[in-house]
Amino acid sequence: MKIKLLLSILATSVLISGCSTMKEEKKENPVTNETEKDKVNSTSRTGEYTFKDGKVSMEDVDLKITKYKVIPVGEEGNEYGDAPVIAFWYETTNKTEKDISPMTAWFAAFPQGPIQDNDKNKFNKLQVAIHPDKTLVNDQMSKIKKDGTVSGAIAYKLTDLTTPVKLTAYKGIGGIELGSQEFAIK
Repeated sequence: MKIKLLLSILATSVLISGCSTMKEEKKENPVTNETEKDKVNSTSRTGEYTFKDGKVSMEDVDLKITKYKVIPVGEEGNEYGDAPVIAFWYETTNKTEKDISPMTAWFAAFPQGPIQDNDKNKFNKLQVAIHPDKTLVNDQMSKIKKDGTVSGAIAYKLTDLTTPVKLTAYKGIGGIELGSQEFAIK
């Protein structure tokens, strides 16, 4: 089962990454926007492949983070967890006939996962937690029709409650960096 999921994610990310004529030079533009009443700082590329204002745009898919929040242990969305989590809700739009689901789109856009930079010696990559939204869990692996949009959610275990979490988007697994955003922990 895990191998099938991994192969599905890898296959989708290869399909999503496609070919690009985009320059390798990064253009950083500090941007501030509001997501779930918390400030989000971002940097992004310009062009067909971008990550700006919580939206990843690629040739095959658009993924828009609609909200995020920190969920303490024991609260709805983290009832069985052993640490507070940061949960992201997002919408995935399939722009092609390719086999794309909310989960494979998320992992193709953010293959490195979120980083909470609170260790002076290493990158602190956060671990995936239990799914935060019972209403969306059954659609995580649903194939999205061309021009269709399906909502998804994902949560990650936090290692502290002060250090912001940084998400960096890539053009598929092993692809070029599209931009990054920091999400405040309050």
